[in-house]
Amino acid sequence: MLNIKDIKGVIPPIITPVDENENVDVKGLKRVIDHVIDGGVHGIFILGSNGEFYALDFQNQKKAVETTVKHVNGKVPVYAGASAITTKECVKLAKMAEEAGADALSVLTPMFIQPNENELYNHFKAIAESTNLPIMLYNNPGKTNNNISVPLLEKLARIDNIIGIKNTSFDFVQTIEYIRVTQNIPNFKVFSGSDYLIYGTLAYGGAGCVAGTANVAPRLVVDIYEKYMAGDLEGAMEAQYKLIPLRNTYNYGSFPVVMKDCLNLMGLNVGHPVKPIDHCSKERLQEIKKVLNDLGLIK
Repeated sequence: MLNIKDIKGVIPPIITPVDENENVDVKGLKRVIDHVIDGGVHGIFILGSNGEFYALDFQNQKKAVETTVKHVNGKVPVYAGASAITTKECVKLAKMAEEAGADALSVLTPMFIQPNENELYNHFKAIAESTNLPIMLYNNPGKTNNNISVPLLEKLARIDNIIGIKNTSFDFVQTIEYIRVTQNIPNFKVFSGSDYLIYGTLAYGGAGCVAGTANVAPRLVVDIYEKYMAGDLEGAMEAQYKLIPLRNTYNYGSFPVVMKDCLNLMGLNVGHPVKPIDHCSKERLQEIKKVLNDLGLIK
């Protein structure tokens, strides 16, 4: 069982390499896992939005989780995305991930529909009751149009196996409030989901980050966390500023292609995004190359 003290640090939502039929490319996925583990990350999150979870059917999601669990082989905790529009589908994914040996789950708010607070509470509660795994909630209102409000989080944090939240929102006040209202709830942790706000989240007492840029520059993102925890605030801040040009490339293409394009430029050969998303333009790829070059990630 995953120890609560091991839920911390830098957890990349890894990209999912796919083959020409848009099925999981097992060899490519293993290369990505090795790359981020070599960078010193503290966990791996498979089937997040960077992992194109929405583009993979149940069999492919199962294959992605099983491959990740097997290849990580206990080196760091594996968080599996169990996100869908309906409660029933999330429960099915949660059970699959638990059977596959994942250490924890990450569950996004539903997308497309707009449940009220009571419906959202019951949704997450039902998922939590369907599994023994710890759950990290995933708030990404910009993508799902649903927001986990501060009062709702306070209620959800009291459910035994809901142990944290990743806030992918530029509303930093909300992150601070998440931390404030849960600080007396033992074993509940708040993670930054915006790579601009890693240092800030740590400064307010957050536990780490779920950072898409850690796919590409794991060591740099880990530096922010580890230097901060070691009391080297200046070094942590410097690493945070150094990361920002990479985070600024997100809008150079349609989400979530940019991290895949970066890894391809670095020679990791992770293939194409799932259609209708396409690669960045040649001009943008040149600009990305410069950012990677400045970070010493390509020669």
